Amino acid sequence: MKWHGHVTAVTVSPEFRRLGIATLLMEILEITTEQNYGGYFVDLFVRASNFNAILMYEKLGYKTYRKVKDYYQDEGARQEDGLDMRKSMLKLDPNKITEKPLGRDITIDELDETL
Repeated sequence: MKWHGHVTAVTVSPEFRRLGIATLLMEILEITTEQNYGGYFVDLFVRASNFNAILMYEKLGYKTYRKVKDYYQDEGARQEDGLDMRKSMLKLDPNKITEKPLGRDITIDELDETL
């Protein structure tokens, strides 16, 4: 498995959105991943219905690597697919191999197998 950075959550209070705070946080993580830890890519999971977040990540250069069926299984709510989005760190992955789409959806059980 290649070393990588992982975003668990990015949350900005509504009154402070659209000020570039989330972008700055993501840039800091990317720099830290690449320069301090020699990471090949940064990845994150986002709800397939969270169009605003997906658009933000795409603007930052993230690509959908794969869809994970029923990744979000909130109690009392419907299950929802998650998108695994990645951005290659160019120092170790100049050809962006780690962000090329897997080409198929996976299940939660397959997560570790397809990293």
